[in-house]
Amino acid sequence: MRPSERIAFDPIQGRAPLTLPGDARVAVWVIVNVETWSDSEPMPRTVLTPPAGGVPVPDVPNWAWHEYGNRVGFWRMLKALDRQQIDVALAINGQAIEHYPQIAQAAKERGWEFIGHGFTQKNMQKVEDERHDIASTTAAIERFVGSPPRGWLGPGLTETLETPDILVEEGYDYVCDWVLDDQPVLLRTRTRPIVNIPYTQECNDVAMMLIQHHPAREYYQRAVDQFDQLYTDSADGGRVMALVVHPYIMGAPHRLAYFERALQHIRSHANVAFTTGSKILDASGLGAAARTAPAIA
Repeated sequence: MRPSERIAFDPIQGRAPLTLPGDARVAVWVIVNVETWSDSEPMPRTVLTPPAGGVPVPDVPNWAWHEYGNRVGFWRMLKALDRQQIDVALAINGQAIEHYPQIAQAAKERGWEFIGHGFTQKNMQKVEDERHDIASTTAAIERFVGSPPRGWLGPGLTETLETPDILVEEGYDYVCDWVLDDQPVLLRTRTRPIVNIPYTQECNDVAMMLIQHHPAREYYQRAVDQFDQLYTDSADGGRVMALVVHPYIMGAPHRLAYFERALQHIRSHANVAFTTGSKILDASGLGAAARTAPAIA
């Protein structure tokens, strides 16, 4: 199916009330993305261009830029998240569990929710076998955590025309790639529906820092402005807000403070739940409805 065939237009105005964890007005979920980049392929993202042009392999400076995030940035970020005492979701490449076991262990010890994020950091349209990639990611997380992941985030939010279908068939309950609403929505598949939990492109450090080239303080300002508006909107029904960070970006020394300040601002408000995708799914009731429903006509 084309994306437009998977979901009917349904404006948020006039919908039935949305139930969120703790009967919150706004559910905020923080997603930390941990990825593994091959040092024998071109880098998915770059901070420096080579002086002579071209696409060098190995690309030491850009591989090292990412690796800094996992060696140092993640642990700086972890301290901030521990200070704020909030639930966190870890979107992790299946192979990253093997490559960065201390990161996976730290998340497991804290009860973070593990979300499938591709086996490696590669466009899902370019993996050799999409179903195998998804199944391999699922297996890696299940071996480590003890249960399979319920949620999926495509690397770079990429999908093929079959991705939602395969995700349902491989046991997933929700996906995060469809950034088109402030509430969970149902997507059609060739079997039962799958739920999309709101993710974000705007409050995402990749977009702000690497694509739009904003200073670090933009993360704080945008997160605060977005939250304040959603908090106002929630007078008409619950809203979901995602905050997305990558250790090699927001875990850099000059950026982390702005992320933590945003969390502190949000925490100062009543009737707000810091939560995870699965908890949002279960509170909404859509997960149970999707598991028992036929394919959407």
